Amino acid sequence: MIDLYTWSTPNGRKISIMLEETGLLYTVHPIDIGKGDQHSESFLAMNPNGKIPVIIDRDNEKTVFESAVILMYLSNKTGGRFLPKDHSAEYWTTMQWLMFQVAHVGPILGQVHHFTRFNPGVAPYAQERYLNEALRLYKVLDTHLADRQFLAGDYSIADMATWPWIARFNWQTVKISKYPNVLRWYLSIAERPAVQQGWDVPPSDQPIPMP
Repeated sequence: MIDLYTWSTPNGRKISIMLEETGLLYTVHPIDIGKGDQHSESFLAMNPNGKIPVIIDRDNEKTVFESAVILMYLSNKTGGRFLPKDHSAEYWTTMQWLMFQVAHVGPILGQVHHFTRFNPGVAPYAQERYLNEALRLYKVLDTHLADRQFLAGDYSIADMATWPWIARFNWQTVKISKYPNVLRWYLSIAERPAVQQGWDVPPSDQPIPMP
């Protein structure tokens, strides 16, 4: 059994999607970041950085934070599912695109959400800077996906990490139809039952955005 401490954000949805894909049993503990639950003493004891998601693996009482590390941990727990064999070429390709999400897609699109959706007009320079960088990242993904179905060979944790961020293209004011390869990839993943189940964890009034 996995205890999942999460909220309805891209980083949180990465993990609920992975849990649904692997079929691991889990219990959801909503952490309402709008109310500041992530700053509570009990949550900071699990993650000193005060960010969701966090899991506790009750099989060994192991606490894991940082979403990419949780994805890798759950892959290891399930015999390497959705992550190719260690030290293979496919493994390193998957790790590259997982780190691309961690270092670029998440931070930049998160800033677009902050300036473009929640604080439009407050800082025009920052709004323009981050939106332009977001469009560049969409182009990188679109070019990469031109001749492949998924980011790193087979469907993997790299796709699970990236997809929930692209699923907020509407928040980012990005016309996803301008990136046809990203659109195809996005829609194919959106059709997966585990993704649809994992999206609504914890339950929210946010349907999966469809172009």
